[in-house]
Amino acid sequence: MEGGGRPSAAQAVLLAASTAITALLYSVYRQKARVARGLEGARKVRLDGDLRAVLLEAPGRCVPYAVIEGVVRSVKETLSSQFVENCKGVVQRLTLQEHKMVWNRTTHLWNDYEKVIHQRTNTTPFDLVPAEGGAGVTVRVMKPLDAAELSLETVYEKFHPSVQSFTDVIGHYISGERPKGIQETEQMLKVGTALTGVGELVLDNATIKLQPPKQGMPYYLSALDFESLLQKQESSVRFWKILTVVFGFATCAVLFFLLRKQYRHHREKQHLRQMQEEFRQAQERLMNAEGGETLKNACVVCLSSTKSCVFLECGHVCSCHKCYQALPEPKKCPICRQGITRVVPLYNS
Repeated sequence: MEGGGRPSAAQAVLLAASTAITALLYSVYRQKARVARGLEGARKVRLDGDLRAVLLEAPGRCVPYAVIEGVVRSVKETLSSQFVENCKGVVQRLTLQEHKMVWNRTTHLWNDYEKVIHQRTNTTPFDLVPAEGGAGVTVRVMKPLDAAELSLETVYEKFHPSVQSFTDVIGHYISGERPKGIQETEQMLKVGTALTGVGELVLDNATIKLQPPKQGMPYYLSALDFESLLQKQESSVRFWKILTVVFGFATCAVLFFLLRKQYRHHREKQHLRQMQEEFRQAQERLMNAEGGETLKNACVVCLSSTKSCVFLECGHVCSCHKCYQALPEPKKCPICRQGITRVVPLYNS
């Protein structure tokens, strides 16, 4: 605490930072909880012959947030893997990622650093069809790349280490960057993959479409079944809730510490004012008793004995030895409130 009981700049910054982090975590927790509640309340529909009738009865031929499970099937041509034979899919993502070591001047350690230097995603229209291969009911999946969770399977991955000469190694140590190599990855959503779609289900003329919802809820195209997807979201909610509670308790602890410091400072000031008032009243009583003349070199505590000791390190001569012994622990000078480290007797000749 600074003078006047105000918190120091570091304490104020700590309280502000902990409060801001708690508010941010609470905001994320509320958003995650809203998503989990929306996912739990989503309408589950079956991909069968009754689906068209369900949409015809729905307001606007639309189910705003629906869950549907099916198998991926390409509408026209499929995408072929560039590295794996007989691997067909409807979404293909090719990624080149650079790996290198970067020297940290603060910790004096080499840290791993990864950077995507190129990424290309190819798509082709696809439907969800019943897993049993029953009636010819299909759902056209729209805008798959807008999904918050799009389950792609890694079908190819290869790391190409960088080749370096001795001169390159010396130059990298001087520059603080050591290339490790390039990682090449191919991911695909393969034909025949069981997929759980969560989004807006619309009957558009004769086509049933699954598309991103309009009310701000996330769009899912996940390889997990619905129960596993819901459990995953609920686990995320619990994680953010625990973080929010932990930082909330930390913020409360910092606030309690500052308030306690301020309360103690206020009590000390109040006690000092009380002692000063008692001193003034005792001095007035002594003046009245002695006809207006005060005892020269009188102890400022009892006002009856002479000052007989020097307080160090402040150097004040203000008390008799008996009153010094009666001071509460830790002993402080009655004048300046500085701690008394030792006492030197005072002899008047």
